[in-house]
Amino acid sequence: MPSSSLASPLDVELRPDKPALLRVDPPDDPPKWAAEHREALRAQVTEHGALVVRGLGLRDPDQTGAVFRHLAGELITEQEAFAPRETHRPGVYASTPWPANQPMCMHHELSYRLQVPGLMLFACLTASEQGGATAVADAEEVLRALPGGLTERFEREGWILTRTYNDEIGASLTESFGTADRAGIERYCRANAIDFTWQPDGSLRTEQRRNAVVRHPLTGRRCWFNQIAFLNEWTLAPEVREYLVDVYGADGLPFNTRHGDGSPIGEDVVQLINSTYEAHTRREPWHRGDLLLVDNIRTAHSREVFTGERQVLVGMGEPVRPAEDCPALEASER
Repeated sequence: MPSSSLASPLDVELRPDKPALLRVDPPDDPPKWAAEHREALRAQVTEHGALVVRGLGLRDPDQTGAVFRHLAGELITEQEAFAPRETHRPGVYASTPWPANQPMCMHHELSYRLQVPGLMLFACLTASEQGGATAVADAEEVLRALPGGLTERFEREGWILTRTYNDEIGASLTESFGTADRAGIERYCRANAIDFTWQPDGSLRTEQRRNAVVRHPLTGRRCWFNQIAFLNEWTLAPEVREYLVDVYGADGLPFNTRHGDGSPIGEDVVQLINSTYEAHTRREPWHRGDLLLVDNIRTAHSREVFTGERQVLVGMGEPVRPAEDCPALEASER
């Protein structure tokens, strides 16, 4: 089994179609072990984009939160969430609630924000009976594999996320913005290049234009970095899409994505993006106690369908603004 080229005490296994894997003997004190190996672990994530650490035996939110903080420093408080999720400890969340029988497609966490997590941390406290892997895909490889005409347009124009907040689906205003106060929400939107409109019924509709391709802040390499397919109507299960369109109308969906010029993104484009992700997906089944570290700029992640109970905790760290000089973003901030 080949191992990593980085000179470090970590014997990392590199396997086709699977993320890099580090097996460790169960430490007496996982947080202390994480602190001692932080630099070596982070080097592996930089080199490979994602790393599974097996053998830590993570078992509860307190211990998991301590490991997360030792590896990432101060954890990020989620803002602009698209769905509510349980908070176990400050910066330590349950995975996003999503039907177990529907996959959560590849995406980069919070890639529609101006400032995004540079590092994602996942910990499995309970592994599902079948399925449920948090799979990963290399964003550099995905960018190279997508048709040049498609990526050039998105790189030139960016992409638009539209959201309509309601009391039934998705995150509430308070869960997304940290407040329900109109003035506070408006200040946040103006500070973060988000156009907003209050509807006659009091609901909020927002629109934000973001980059689809960015340069990695450390390597400088170009990455396909967005949630164009994940938050698009055509990724929804057909019956779910039909229901939402019937209830809210085609222009009132809780979330949807468009080309940077405002035109709709066709179902064929969404299918092509998702199939390209699938062709470059690497998956490793969760074992109880596993830790997964993901470079959020270089590596997309997903959640596969599963049966049985599944408990995965999530942390986000090292906020970065990956593309200060992208024409699409500059246009949105003018």
